[in-house]
Amino acid sequence: MDDSEVLVSSDQKMEDASTVNPIPPSSDDSGESDSESEDEAESNHQIETLESELSANPYNYDAYVQYIKLLRKTANLEKLRQAREAMSAMFPLSPSLWLEWARDEASLASSDNVPEIVKLYERGISDYQSVSLWCDYLNFLREFDPSVHGYTPDGISKMRNLFERAIPAAGFHVTEGNRIWEGYREFEQGILDTIDKADLEERNKQIQWIRSIFHRHLSVPLKDLSSTLITYKAWELEQGTDLDIGSDDLSKVSPQVAVANKKAQQMYSERAHLEENISKKDLSDTEKFQHFMSYIKFEQTSGDPTRVQAIYERAVAEFPVSSDLWIDYTSYLDKTLKVGKAITHAYSRATRSCPWTRDLWTRYLLALERGSASENDIYAVFEKSLQCTFSSFEEYLELYLTRVDGLRRRMISTSMVETLDYSLIRETFQQASDYLTPQMQNTDSLVRLHAYWANLELNIGKDLAGARGVWDSFLKKSGGMLAAWQAYIDMEVRLGHVKEARSIYRRCYTRKFDGTGSEDICHGWLRFEREYGALEDFDHAVQKVTPRLEELQLIRLQQESAPVKPSAGVKEHNPQKSTREKRKAGPNVEEESSAKRQKSKGQKMNDEEAEGKTTTVPNKKSKPETEKAADSKREESEGAKPVKPKIFTDECTAFLSNLSAKAQEEDIRKFFSDVGGVASIRILHDKGTGKPRGLAYVDFVDDEHLAAAISKNRKMLLGKKISIARSNPKKGKKDFTRRGNEGSGNSKDASQVSDKAKEPLGGETEGEKRGDEVEVRGKNTFAIPRTVKALGFTTPKPIADETPKSNDEFRNMFLKK
Repeated sequence: MDDSEVLVSSDQKMEDASTVNPIPPSSDDSGESDSESEDEAESNHQIETLESELSANPYNYDAYVQYIKLLRKTANLEKLRQAREAMSAMFPLSPSLWLEWARDEASLASSDNVPEIVKLYERGISDYQSVSLWCDYLNFLREFDPSVHGYTPDGISKMRNLFERAIPAAGFHVTEGNRIWEGYREFEQGILDTIDKADLEERNKQIQWIRSIFHRHLSVPLKDLSSTLITYKAWELEQGTDLDIGSDDLSKVSPQVAVANKKAQQMYSERAHLEENISKKDLSDTEKFQHFMSYIKFEQTSGDPTRVQAIYERAVAEFPVSSDLWIDYTSYLDKTLKVGKAITHAYSRATRSCPWTRDLWTRYLLALERGSASENDIYAVFEKSLQCTFSSFEEYLELYLTRVDGLRRRMISTSMVETLDYSLIRETFQQASDYLTPQMQNTDSLVRLHAYWANLELNIGKDLAGARGVWDSFLKKSGGMLAAWQAYIDMEVRLGHVKEARSIYRRCYTRKFDGTGSEDICHGWLRFEREYGALEDFDHAVQKVTPRLEELQLIRLQQESAPVKPSAGVKEHNPQKSTREKRKAGPNVEEESSAKRQKSKGQKMNDEEAEGKTTTVPNKKSKPETEKAADSKREESEGAKPVKPKIFTDECTAFLSNLSAKAQEEDIRKFFSDVGGVASIRILHDKGTGKPRGLAYVDFVDDEHLAAAISKNRKMLLGKKISIARSNPKKGKKDFTRRGNEGSGNSKDASQVSDKAKEPLGGETEGEKRGDEVEVRGKNTFAIPRTVKALGFTTPKPIADETPKSNDEFRNMFLKK
């Protein structure tokens, strides 16, 4: 048998012949060419679709597999290489993907790019242990490496080292491991054939090398060991050893080999049914996984770590994204190997296969620390872990805490070679706090994080101000957490800082906490003063806490006596909701409902409303309208004089504009002192800023005093010419009529003028509020804007000799400072 045929079976060679070249063959048939063109167009469309999917989600494993398959089909080698590299950066590739990639590159191999393909094979066998991939790797070197197939000393050393690596990785595979052993023997047999027959010493050394490989092979529990035994006896006969091929007796060769072979055959018979279970074709993934776990437990009871690791490797190759399996595997390695590259390499593969499993990342960091890895290596893994997506923010918190744990241990260790600065811990805590506080507000986990931080600031950083700064900063964001205040107080008490602890109690005892937290902090202050304070301090605490406790008790009693909310089936009355619904329904809803209420009172009320009489309604604290009417009727029937609500009709009110911002009520009253009759003054202020708007209403006792006041229009007050006009809301709340329109015969009803027209003259203000009642016009109006007649408007009774002014003059008057 040829050397290369040992590692690759005839069936596999047929598979290689069909898959080794990704370039599809060309065809001269025109019909087939058209069909291929259509297929190519469809493939290109699918490729573009997959590229978009991967751009949006680079963690889509299945999309990568389909993308690579299509690129391989279209023979786009550059894109194919890029896609494979991108997928390899995101995930460990399966053995079949590595095998396909390596064979594609090997089909294009030349002496120049052999090292690059060797690196590719090395990357493949580092992801998953695969017998087929190892055999391809060994075959590639024997075919394309001149030093290997030329049996130079360097080539021989290279291949022997590679075979020795392949045996623990793939040579213990119960059903396929024979391929590695047989390939090793055939390579050594090729070396023997190149040695001169006259050089007996060299030939005997090589024969002994081959014999040792046979002996090692026969001691491993593999399938078809009986065939291997027959091959070995035949080989020994060629070397001149007297053996009975038909017998299992190996005593003439080596008693130790005979014992080892018998034990290996027994071990195989014990594992045969387990191999059969995991090799069944019709099993579901769950069933197959359970069979693998049973196999693993069996090997663990046998106590051979090499065999346990081998079956674990076979399992993770079958189930690469099973986080439970990876955790079980790495936990076994931690327990048995403690430290070493095998452990960190396993964790590296595990976190790439299941990056969403936080437990694997924290174990990985601990394994690196046990192996005395450098700070750069540990930090690189920590940064990768933070880029993954986990199920909750608690997972990220655990990563941060694991990182801090490691830094703390290495800083206090006396055997550390590297010198680490405390700023690394502070930066990690700060990063954790900034990222997690908005996401995990008011959780005990955050309190634990900041308590740990403050403790390390004290013990390692030796910075008391820094520790206090940790708590002060945290309380600004989570001041409603009782646990945070208590932890801060506990730190000060442990340090013996009684005064500082008392200061924190004073800051927080009036705060509102969840549950009984408010009472707890008060009682805590009293207990603190009893244990640490003087009598004066205790008395002061009692004086502060007692009213607070009484207040809390009253609040709790009120809450307990509050009526039970109606059940889901009972419609709850919500005045605010009713108001909102009315507003949404349209502008006429409340007017209509008001009309319905008025209709029930009789025709007299309707007549009064038709005549334009104003209607007053009580504010929120007053009785409803119907109750007030009933009270009035009852008082009349009893002979008592009814009390009429105070109604402001603005018939004797002047509107002042262009006032100085410094103008006060005293200034306005003094201004009208020669006129007299001033009843009240209301200066309007901006609702947002509270600053004077330069507008005011002045109520006079009668119309004569009002007319005299209007005669002072355009007089100076505090350095500004003020404008004075009669306030007349009977014209409507829309706008005052313009004198120019009246003169032209095109006057409009005040109700037809837009609301915006009245804004320069004041609009809606709080100045309409008078006592307990307000004048209401229209729907949902609390304080209506006053409609002001145009300056110079001719009233029924001439009140001044001043010549009426035009609209332009009025406009200039308003704009002039």
